[in-house]
Amino acid sequence: MESVKTQNGQSEVKKKKKAFINLGFSELDTAELVSSMNMLLANYSVHYQKLRNYHWNVKGEDFFDLHEQFEKQYNYVREAIDDLAERIRVFGQTPYSTMEEFLKHSEIKENGSLTPAPDMVHDILDDYRILLGHMNRVVEIAIDNGDLGTEDLIRSFIKTTEKNHWMFTAFMKR
Repeated sequence: MESVKTQNGQSEVKKKKKAFINLGFSELDTAELVSSMNMLLANYSVHYQKLRNYHWNVKGEDFFDLHEQFEKQYNYVREAIDDLAERIRVFGQTPYSTMEEFLKHSEIKENGSLTPAPDMVHDILDDYRILLGHMNRVVEIAIDNGDLGTEDLIRSFIKTTEKNHWMFTAFMKR
């Protein structure tokens, strides 16, 4: 947004004009956006593998509930990762795609397969907080660039992640 003076001296806000290059965004417009989406992609990818680890290795009285929930979560995240990587490709850029890149750029860290079930849930709740921080950053940048497609995509991730956070928090308060 840009503030300009009108003929009578009043300030008026006008929207930035976009150069219509590659779907309306220049490489300069999307550099920060793609970087933030790649950071989200790296965190999502480590989170995905952690969910698979927990799905395979959960034990105890909550096995059936958590085994099923971790599977639902990683299936959702798998689709979100694909959508996010494809969104990066829309801008003609290359998404992170190797475990080395994911681990290097992810704030979310791996955890062992011998983690007790309650610690798994706490760990996933921590992941949600990290993911939501990255998601909100992407949305802010998308809004600044007038990128409704990315904003819409990430807002859908936010809605689902917030719901999952609430559900696992409720599960832990039995």
